[in-house]
Amino acid sequence: MKQLLILGAGTAGSMAANRLYRLLDIDEWQITLVDQDPVHYYQPGFLFLPFGINSKRELIKPKLDFVPPKAHFIQSSIEAIEHDHHQVRLGNGMTLRYDILVIATGVDIHPEETPGLTEHEWGQSIHTFYSFQGAVALTEKLRTWTGGRLVLNVVDNPIKCPVAPLEFLMLADWFFRLRGLRDRVELVYATPLPGAFTKPVASKMLGEILATKDIKVESEFLIEHVDPDAKKIVSYDERELGYDLLVSVPLNKGADVIGKSGLGDELNYSPVNKFTLLSDRAPDVFVLGDASNIPTSKAGSVAHFAIDLWSENFIRYTRGLELLPVIDGHANCFIESGFGKGVLIDFNYTQEPLPGRYPLPGVGPFTLLEESEANHWGKLMFRWMYWNILLKGQELPLPAQMSMAGKWTS
Repeated sequence: MKQLLILGAGTAGSMAANRLYRLLDIDEWQITLVDQDPVHYYQPGFLFLPFGINSKRELIKPKLDFVPPKAHFIQSSIEAIEHDHHQVRLGNGMTLRYDILVIATGVDIHPEETPGLTEHEWGQSIHTFYSFQGAVALTEKLRTWTGGRLVLNVVDNPIKCPVAPLEFLMLADWFFRLRGLRDRVELVYATPLPGAFTKPVASKMLGEILATKDIKVESEFLIEHVDPDAKKIVSYDERELGYDLLVSVPLNKGADVIGKSGLGDELNYSPVNKFTLLSDRAPDVFVLGDASNIPTSKAGSVAHFAIDLWSENFIRYTRGLELLPVIDGHANCFIESGFGKGVLIDFNYTQEPLPGRYPLPGVGPFTLLEESEANHWGKLMFRWMYWNILLKGQELPLPAQMSMAGKWTS
């Protein structure tokens, strides 16, 4: 029997396993997933947790709930990918052979790599919402915080869900206004980017929204260290920003095993052909989701659209056919802007976000590059779709490649 080995049972790994389970001949292929964590987290909900929009129990389910029938799930760390021998060594002592390997090990935060960040003030005046435990701790902090300067700092890019820092600040503006504290809170966004976002059109629009909410942007701020005693962050160009509460988006990196196995770049992201997701460094290896170095957002929508296209291509690969250059980096991001409204952006490798209606041209119900209540509800509805449709490998009636239908080009 041929062996399909999937490393990582998070968003991309679970979607891929379930989709391929429907497409492959299960009498010919054995699907095995490996992950050291038995818990699946709905990571977009980490943003909402500190503001009481989601509860902890809504964000957690067992990973076994999303393992397809007859597939194997092995809970273990991964010691090494020995791609020259088509095998993987696990932390539990097992060695697994594969015919095709799918790497979906995602990314994680590394606050320890920023000097001063994880010293005695970590969890006190310094927090993050980029982990479940961090979001829980920040929830408790915001319940009793009475005001001051809140600085949200992104250490470096790329990061998971690059719009999340903006969303946090806009939700914080709403949260503190509802509590009657906004006049006692200064909100500052310290970003290494030259503006609010990576795409110029969206960056301009989002920057204007931040300005109307009196959220200051400190651009091109490349943090060098944190001084937790003086409560300030210092950039490489020696700018200093004081804070009363620091919310950090720490350095994001791929799994260590990717780098150790010779499959990663300096941040342990694995180089791939961006149109097919086939590894540049090893035969019979695909890299899905956040683990790859494709030049687009590290977000669930990117993984979903890419896997929709990749899965049919994967079947071609198993039959010895040439892979088609089908993946266009399609990303679709709802951005919470507070007060029950949101913004939607839709873009890909080459196309900037444009205004318009989505997904039905002229109808919507969602508006692009414009605040609306429908966009807010679209963001909230996504959690149900994630648990019940996407992770189970079912298709949505949406084009996986970016469509220009409904967009205004002038």
